[in-house]
Amino acid sequence: METFPSRHLERAVAEIAKLPGIGRKTALRLSLHLLRRDVSEVRMLSEAIVQLREDICYCKVCHNVSDTDLCDICANPRRDASTVCVVENVSGVLSIEATGQYRGLYHVLGGLISPMDGIGPMELQIESLAQRVQSGEVREVIFALSPTMEGDTTCFYIQRKLKETGVLLTTLARGVSVGDDLEYTDEATLGRALAARVALSE
Repeated sequence: METFPSRHLERAVAEIAKLPGIGRKTALRLSLHLLRRDVSEVRMLSEAIVQLREDICYCKVCHNVSDTDLCDICANPRRDASTVCVVENVSGVLSIEATGQYRGLYHVLGGLISPMDGIGPMELQIESLAQRVQSGEVREVIFALSPTMEGDTTCFYIQRKLKETGVLLTTLARGVSVGDDLEYTDEATLGRALAARVALSE
């Protein structure tokens, strides 16, 4: 265990190390970097983080992060409201938007079904998806979930739930490698997979 010359530095390292992918050495390096910056810059960073947590909204339609009750994508009349792309989280929206090949709407589940982690269908935004589809405006639901066991389980569950609606259910072509997270898939591969999506088998 490191011995810190300052309890303030120790506390900063401990808090930064709680972030995913950040170990104590990296946390120490970041803390020391912040010490070298102007106080106004560090204050701007801290204010941005607090504002992110306190003031951000979730779209009442698709559950994407937003500054208002309705996100920019759902509020855009030029988007195709008949197509809804189902993603695990906000990073999935950002990844697909980066391809520039999709003009429909989204539905953010907020995770994947994972019994091992205690996450069941009721913990996800699945019921609100069913309500959107049952409204009659949606004609196609695209499953853009990571090709993992959890992703496939979630896809299968929602497929069964939407089966009687008659809506076309498609999934990304498996140009996305099995076992990879959608968040880390390169844009070219993701764009091809989206363009070559296939209908789910019964």
